[in-house]
Amino acid sequence: APQVRKEDIGMVGGPVDLAGRIQALEDIEAIKRLKYDYFYFCDTKQPDKVRSCFVDGPVHIDYGRIGVFTHRDALVAVFTQLACHEHMVEMHHAQNPRIDLVDDANARGIWGLYYHLIDTSTRCATQLGAYYEDEYRRIGGRWLISSTVCTVTSTQVSDLSEQVASIVF
Repeated sequence: APQVRKEDIGMVGGPVDLAGRIQALEDIEAIKRLKYDYFYFCDTKQPDKVRSCFVDGPVHIDYGRIGVFTHRDALVAVFTQLACHEHMVEMHHAQNPRIDLVDDANARGIWGLYYHLIDTSTRCATQLGAYYEDEYRRIGGRWLISSTVCTVTSTQVSDLSEQVASIVF
């Protein structure tokens, strides 16, 4: 069998046998799916499903200007208040995931984000670039987000109210 280095499949430590490598790849794919699901649930305004992506109990969620939260319910309350409206058309595009398995029950990841929001009530569009630094925990056989910090790297707000779009910021 070809030699595969643990670092090549996102493993910090752990088994290097075939079964261990396959499990590592399955875990990484499950974590990717979790993050993709989170973004999809945000875009489709499903607060209960957003909640289900995070551990129940103490969590660290730092979304900068939106807030810092220590429990998933606090994030979901703000999400529901700010984003769960028909006039808020959101599109989260995850990119370049880098996921490392720390052990059988813990992992961490870094994600790029391209985010686009059209607010039809204010006729503004917001486009931003950001990255997430996440930590994950496997609980009951399921990977969940236990910590996430989103750092915005660029923002552009456009006014769509006139005949020609203009950059506001």
